[in-house]
Amino acid sequence: RREAASRAQELLETVGLPDKAKAYPAQLSGGQQQRVAIARALVNNPAIICLDEPLSNLDAKLRVQLRGELKEMQKNFGITTVYVTHDQEEALTLSDCIAVFNNGVIEQIGAPNEIYNHSKTEFVCNFIGDINKVQPQLLSEIAAQTGAALDPKKASYVRLERVHVNMPAASGFASFKAKVVSREYYGLYIKYTLSLCGQTVKSIEKNDGTKYFETGEEVSVFIKPDDLMVY
Repeated sequence: RREAASRAQELLETVGLPDKAKAYPAQLSGGQQQRVAIARALVNNPAIICLDEPLSNLDAKLRVQLRGELKEMQKNFGITTVYVTHDQEEALTLSDCIAVFNNGVIEQIGAPNEIYNHSKTEFVCNFIGDINKVQPQLLSEIAAQTGAALDPKKASYVRLERVHVNMPAASGFASFKAKVVSREYYGLYIKYTLSLCGQTVKSIEKNDGTKYFETGEEVSVFIKPDDLMVY
């Protein structure tokens, strides 16, 4: 019993709840209850721990906080952790390695950067993050301006952060005149919906607090053919 009490206290300190040993569940917040659940899973020194949507019932701010704590704990314990989630942000920030499943089949296994920037299949490309499908007319214009060998019969995609608005002119980029259709403000960044070359394209721009593009405003858009993912 003494050993159990000592080990329990040690785990509670590890998950940041040293003063909660005698607390009842109703006296704990949602985040604290999640930490207790993790302590229970770790108390027997398992070789592998499986976490199935562990943060799904928490509010956004607490979810971000616990995400960082989970990553730190996993490093400190050195335990292989299998983390199941539908939250792509969680998958990308917490993982050393991601497996993307589609109908029970693994489409791709790789590091977060590889999964996001070098998606091996069209499913992974569409599933991870937000992305633009480049229509043949826009693709042909990119090829014409840059000399890149692009096949309009193939499916081509470009990530939102690779569509640049009003950036300084640079070599290797195709440039277009576009109109701002709408704007979504997220604080850290702003997402623009743009109309160019007969299609709608979304772009993410870092919010520097000084420049905003208004709905209806004419802007220049720059896309580099090397940033396209083609399938």
